[in-house]
Amino acid sequence: MRRSLGPCLFAASLTLASFGTSHVTAQTIDTVTTTLLSDSRVMAALEAIKADDARTLKEQIRITEIPAPPFKENVRGNYILSRFQELGFKDAVIDAEGNVIARRKGTAGTPKLVISAHQDTVFPEGTDVTVKEKDGVYLAPGIGDDARGLAALLSLMQTLNTQQIATVGDVMFVASVGEEELGNLRGVKALFRDNKDIDGFISIDGLGVTRIVNQGTGSHRYEMIFKGPGGHSFQEFGLPSATHALGRAVAKISELQTPADPKTTFTVGTVNGGTSVNAIAAEARMTIDMRSNSTEELLKLEARLLDQVKDAVGEENKRWGSDKITVEIKLIGDRPAGVVAEDSPLVQATARAVTALTRAPHVTFAGSSTDSNLAMSLGIPAVTIGGGGQGGNWHSRNEWYKPVDAYIGPQNALLTMLVLTGVEGVTKPVLPARH
Repeated sequence: MRRSLGPCLFAASLTLASFGTSHVTAQTIDTVTTTLLSDSRVMAALEAIKADDARTLKEQIRITEIPAPPFKENVRGNYILSRFQELGFKDAVIDAEGNVIARRKGTAGTPKLVISAHQDTVFPEGTDVTVKEKDGVYLAPGIGDDARGLAALLSLMQTLNTQQIATVGDVMFVASVGEEELGNLRGVKALFRDNKDIDGFISIDGLGVTRIVNQGTGSHRYEMIFKGPGGHSFQEFGLPSATHALGRAVAKISELQTPADPKTTFTVGTVNGGTSVNAIAAEARMTIDMRSNSTEELLKLEARLLDQVKDAVGEENKRWGSDKITVEIKLIGDRPAGVVAEDSPLVQATARAVTALTRAPHVTFAGSSTDSNLAMSLGIPAVTIGGGGQGGNWHSRNEWYKPVDAYIGPQNALLTMLVLTGVEGVTKPVLPARH
């Protein structure tokens, strides 16, 4: 998961109608939530999740200690599959991309909601993922991102089955692959390619329960490979240099201007090239990251940046009267941007569940780069919610987790899911069916 956008606040004391949707829709969501919280089975399920808190933490630690490097999630995936099956989802499968998928049929078969957490971490193969505890704080790479999400998902699945709650709509539980870095959301891309009837999507990623991600920060990443003839720095002086061309490109890129709203950013992340101090470089490489909360602005930035790179090559060749410098441009990362309006039923249902469970004075709407990006870009309502607890030092070997009121994470996922899909004999779904 990648965070990027500053928050905006929704006061719990405001009515849901203040989101801008019709009063009927807001009132319906409020009524459905209140009705569910008055149902004995739903309350028993919420209490069961709280009682299961210690076991869920143990599950989180167990998952953390199963390595899941980029593109090598299979060991963790096999474990998650076994847990899905142990929890009663005997037909759970691993698809061709590596996603672990379990389906729970509703009484009406519509709408269809996906609840997901991602298997992969950013850490390379061989990283020590042993969990260490000190004074109630647990430290290990990936313990929050997204081992917590997976543990919360399992807690939710267990509770649904043990409490025998029948939903009206269908639910798909997914442990996805390829969320991090150059995974390029390959797991959810395959999921939506193979399942055209999904009506809503929830990703459990991160920790904070009162933070709701309803904006997907899009990104394009490139590797630029500059090539030239190379030669001795003294004897063949006058030949164009790959590193000089790269330097010209970096200088131009650094002067680009981008809007603050929608937030749009860029950086040259890595640079390397040449073979020695006294050689005209025959090759130089750099990687570039561009992000925006707007697809339009991302594409504008991309077009300008690519033009600057090509201009830099031309200038280096012109400086030395040559045509030998070339650049190979490779797209290595592509995450679509998207946004779900705050007045959409899915976002409202999530916000209402949060305030009902936490009695927090507000929820925070934010933007980030998560599996939800893909759904948003397809026009499918989606949010990313936290798995519960506190933590920090994301994507570092010093990542930490503290299980403070951690059970609220899976409780929130459960209540939001039930509001959206409906409970047979109690409430109707509020998530609109798209098909």
